[in-house]
Amino acid sequence: MLQDILFVFWFFGPAGLANMAAFFSGKIPFLKPFTYPVDLFLKFRRRRVLGSHKTVRGFVVGIFFAIVCVYLERFLYQQFSFVRNVIPLDYSTINPFILGFLSGFGALAGDAIKSFFKRQAGIQPGKSWVPFDQIDYILGGMIFTALYIKLTIIQYLWLFFLWFLIHPLTSFAGYLLRLKKEPL
Repeated sequence: MLQDILFVFWFFGPAGLANMAAFFSGKIPFLKPFTYPVDLFLKFRRRRVLGSHKTVRGFVVGIFFAIVCVYLERFLYQQFSFVRNVIPLDYSTINPFILGFLSGFGALAGDAIKSFFKRQAGIQPGKSWVPFDQIDYILGGMIFTALYIKLTIIQYLWLFFLWFLIHPLTSFAGYLLRLKKEPL
């Protein structure tokens, strides 16, 4: 059980990092000129498809960090035997670019799909939409990484449960640090 818990933190870390990196990329001044909405300003039923908060910049930065994170995980896996003893997936056989891309893109695509429904429901960007704000990137990341690596049902359940708990904690920390306007 403990090994499964540690593994899902490790395995899904790149997706969680991509989700945070996309958010923080909007706070970095030199990246602001690269802001362009993923929905290309298109509308559906007189509402923006995704809104201005889902940007190409966020996708690129998020996916980049997810890929770098998987390369780092692979390096640590190959260098340290205690990591190999805890992580049941042989990272020396995976392609870090593919897993990183699928992790990052999946997390951000899940968030974007949720944003579509959020916009259609008339909920303003930045406003909380519990529980969908907490599960969007998890489901997206799980679906896309499953195209490359299959986990056990127990690992998927732990992944969903633990990352569901992590999201509100990190959101609240961002609120306390005045990086976010809403605590959840």
